[in-house]
Amino acid sequence: MNPGGQPTGGTAEPPGQPLRSDAERNRERILAAARKVFGRDGLHASMASVAREAGVGIATMFRRFPTKEELVAAVFADRMDAYVAAVAAALDHPDPWDGFAGFIETVCAMQAADRGFADILTMTFPAAEALEARRAEAYHGFLALIARAHDSGHLREDFTSRDLVLLLMANAGVVNATADAAPDAWRRLVALMIQSFRAPSRGPLPDPPAEAALYQAMLLASRGISAPEAVQGN
Repeated sequence: MNPGGQPTGGTAEPPGQPLRSDAERNRERILAAARKVFGRDGLHASMASVAREAGVGIATMFRRFPTKEELVAAVFADRMDAYVAAVAAALDHPDPWDGFAGFIETVCAMQAADRGFADILTMTFPAAEALEARRAEAYHGFLALIARAHDSGHLREDFTSRDLVLLLMANAGVVNATADAAPDAWRRLVALMIQSFRAPSRGPLPDPPAEAALYQAMLLASRGISAPEAVQGN
């Protein structure tokens, strides 16, 4: 067991040391398999299902990635980079409203293309420091997007960053419920929401949930993902 209670099935590779060629091949097979499995089934897919897809034993899986958080962080590092890049591109857009709306469409499209990433944006993984640092970077960029759109007069005054979290949660639910039967259903939800964000507003909104409450919801959602799995086989 590691300090987090996750069975490792063996000793993890020492940090900072290059992997042997066979270990590196296993690592790349696991990452490729995890991208496929998480993208198709979301983050609730088991480590065992990733190991089967990769053609490796579960103990080998845990030697490469002792916790599911580590695997998730490795698999989605490039998508988190793309998430940050989407904010930067939106901030560079000459029209504040188009930049704001375009960012929302882009991120929701990223969710629709990958069920695992749809989950990533609605959860938080405190142990995955690099992933959470990129999330924080994107969040601060989004705050700047909101300020620009507010200053332009195109974004309703009572829109807050918490509304983006609620939208991403709603979009993830639509994606997970309809992806196989109606894969474009998310587009209608997002278009309706973007139109509702635009000024002038038709009326006041209920108060948004507290930031601490939303964080707690994201944390609780990730705990089911992080449940330990038993090691069986090599």
